Amino acid sequence: MIKKWIVIPLLLVFTMYGVIYTMDTWVPFLQRLKPRTEIVIDKATQKEAINTLIAKLNAHYVYPEKARQMEVVLRQHLREGKYEKITDGEEFADRLTDDLRGVSRDLHMMVHSSPEEVPYDRELPPPPASKAEWERRTPFARRLLLNLGLGLGKAGVAKVDHLSSNIGYLKLPDFPPGFVMAERYAAAMDKLADTDGLIVDLRENGGGDPATVALLISYFVDQPTRVNDMWDRTSGITTQRWTVDKLDGKRYGGRKPIVILVGPNTKSAGEDFAYTMQALKRATVIGGPTWGGAHPSRPYRLGDHFAAWIPSRRAINPITHTNWEGGASFRMLQRRRTTRSR
Repeated sequence: MIKKWIVIPLLLVFTMYGVIYTMDTWVPFLQRLKPRTEIVIDKATQKEAINTLIAKLNAHYVYPEKARQMEVVLRQHLREGKYEKITDGEEFADRLTDDLRGVSRDLHMMVHSSPEEVPYDRELPPPPASKAEWERRTPFARRLLLNLGLGLGKAGVAKVDHLSSNIGYLKLPDFPPGFVMAERYAAAMDKLADTDGLIVDLRENGGGDPATVALLISYFVDQPTRVNDMWDRTSGITTQRWTVDKLDGKRYGGRKPIVILVGPNTKSAGEDFAYTMQALKRATVIGGPTWGGAHPSRPYRLGDHFAAWIPSRRAINPITHTNWEGGASFRMLQRRRTTRSR
C-alpha cells in the first residue's frame, strides 16, 4: 500500500514536473499504482471537501470572479442535494471536477481522490532547485517514473533526426525541469545545428515546466529575449522570464526557418513553446486546435482523501498581452492567415 510518505513525494513530482502546466498527463500514473480502492463517503465528508474547496478557490484561483461563480454553483448543488446519492470518492471527485470546469472552462482544474491520506499543504516542500536535490528528496518518485518509461534518461526528447534536403526533425514529448534537460537539449541541438531548417513536433507534447520552454527558445534567438511573464494570484507578483545567455549546446540562431507541428494533444508548456515562438515571429505553426491550458496549477488538500489542483498563476505574453488559454495559439495562426489572404 502507498503510505502518506509516498504520497508526499509524488505530489511534489506532480507540482514541479507535470502539474506545472497539466494534470491530465500525470494523474493516471498515480491511479495505475494499485487496483482501484473504493472510498466510501458520507454527507459530512462531502460538505467538508466542498467548503474547503470553496475557500481554496477564493484564496488562490487565478480569476477571483470565476472563483465566486464556482462557489455559487457548488453551494447550489450542495443545497439541492445533487451530491447526496454519491457514496464513492472517485465519482464524487469526478463530479466536482466537471462542475468546476463547467464554470471555469479551465482544463488545469481538477479534484482527485486518494485511498491514502493526503498530506497537508504545509507538508509539501518547495520544488527542488537541482537534479541532485530532486533525486535525493524523491527517490521513490524517481524510480516510479523510470518504471513507467518516463525516467530522466528518456524524458524531454523523443527523436532527433536529419530529413531529406538537410531539414532537421526534433520530437518533444514534454518539457521536464531544466536541470534535467540542459544536457539533452545541448546534445540534440549539436546534432541539428548544421541543418538548413527545422521541424519541431509537439503533436503529442503533454506539457511541463515553463522555465524549460525558455531554455529551449534560447537556442533559436540571437539576443536576450523576454519570453513570458507569470502573474501569481496568491502573491500578486508578476515574474518575467527571459532566455538563457549561456547554453551548453550550439545555438541554432534566429534566422533559419522553423516549423512547429501542433494538434489536440499539444498541451500546456507545449502550447507555450508554439505560442511564444509564433509571437516572436520565429516559427510557423501548423496543425489543429491545441489543448488550451495556460494557467499553472498546484495541489491543495481538501480533506483526508481529497485534493484539488487549482490554477493560481497566469501566463502573459509580452507581445500579445494574453495567452493560449482555450487553444489560442491556433486561433492566432488562423487570424494571421486570414490577414495575409486579404
